[in-house]
Amino acid sequence: MNRKIAHISLLVNDYDEAIDFYVNKLKFELIEDTVLEKDKRWVLVGPAGKNSFSILLAKAATEIQKSRIGNQTGGRVFLFLYTDNFKGDYQNLIDNHITIVREPKNETYGTVLVFKDLYGNLWDLIEPKKY
Repeated sequence: MNRKIAHISLLVNDYDEAIDFYVNKLKFELIEDTVLEKDKRWVLVGPAGKNSFSILLAKAATEIQKSRIGNQTGGRVFLFLYTDNFKGDYQNLIDNHITIVREPKNETYGTVLVFKDLYGNLWDLIEPKKY
């Protein structure tokens, strides 16, 4: 049996502002942007390069969904972005005025920092020691 998780849904206020952040600031690729209905699109983004995992940018449609934007995990780190160019990615975060919550730190598993996306979701940027 061959199985994998292909996408994770991330609640957003607006498709275009989310695409702008992830593509133009985090340097992700826009994988797909398909209109499904008047107010619903299938928007996938993911890190540039070979990758079998992507984020589905899901526009919040109900008040409950809207209340979860930026806090889908109760304040814990939500997503983990591995890199083989920590210095370059760290500089990109600074250049794009992305909030760094915890400055870079060397841990036993590699170098890590925590940043916020445009809605306040927490991300770990990690360069593992054996990347």
